[in-house]
Amino acid sequence: MGDLRKPFLLMAMLAIVLAIGVELGAGLLLGGADAGAALADSAGALDVEIDDVSGVSEPSGRGTGYLALIDAVAVWSTGLFCLGLLLPERVQGRVQGVASLIFSIILIIVGLIALVVAFVELSIMVSLFLAVPFGTLAYLALWGFFPVGEAAVLLGLVLLLKLVWAGMLVLAQPRFLQNKGLVLLILTTLLCTVVLEFLHNLVPVILVSIVDDVAALVFAIIAIIWGLVLLIGSIPAIVKAIRVTAALPTRTTTPASPR
Repeated sequence: MGDLRKPFLLMAMLAIVLAIGVELGAGLLLGGADAGAALADSAGALDVEIDDVSGVSEPSGRGTGYLALIDAVAVWSTGLFCLGLLLPERVQGRVQGVASLIFSIILIIVGLIALVVAFVELSIMVSLFLAVPFGTLAYLALWGFFPVGEAAVLLGLVLLLKLVWAGMLVLAQPRFLQNKGLVLLILTTLLCTVVLEFLHNLVPVILVSIVDDVAALVFAIIAIIWGLVLLIGSIPAIVKAIRVTAALPTRTTTPASPR
């Protein structure tokens, strides 16, 4: 940590925190626009007449929000680097193992819950879409008009922030590139962001919600895998900390000799 450039590390932390903030806020920033006219047009294409299309809104999707599960690992890893600026290496080694164990367990649990939610929603989507015509209309009313343009803007911003994060880490300490786990994490989160935007533009707009949910499923699985990696990696650190603590000499007091 001696030759670590602290300002760049702090800027890296800020960039990845902003990125995960945008991802978590995607549900509020995306969707909600009126999709009534588009639903009426789709119903006409299916030769089905519907009278009231008020209250139909665009969905926000899950893919962008589920990216935050993976980027939570990026925030955690960067936070551990920043922790070295505050704590001595000896103390940091003891805290890091236990903290990583707790974080990995929480991440795995949250990832599993998110995986189940996305799978159930995807099953409902596909079932409704294939139940022509009324099931398809119900699907269109709920998920048929994904805001692709708005999502592309947010994903572009997220990708830019992640590139800044990676660049600041390298500027802070070029030897971070020797950390294979960190490099793999950077590649994983960048690739997932690019793939999600690619999927949004791959299929017709009425199917974007489905592929977005498929991507969310994959992101949840990837987050669980990273949680398992952190869980396994924390065990040696905990064992080492226990051994070091056990090896410390115990202080004993001897009674004063009578005079």
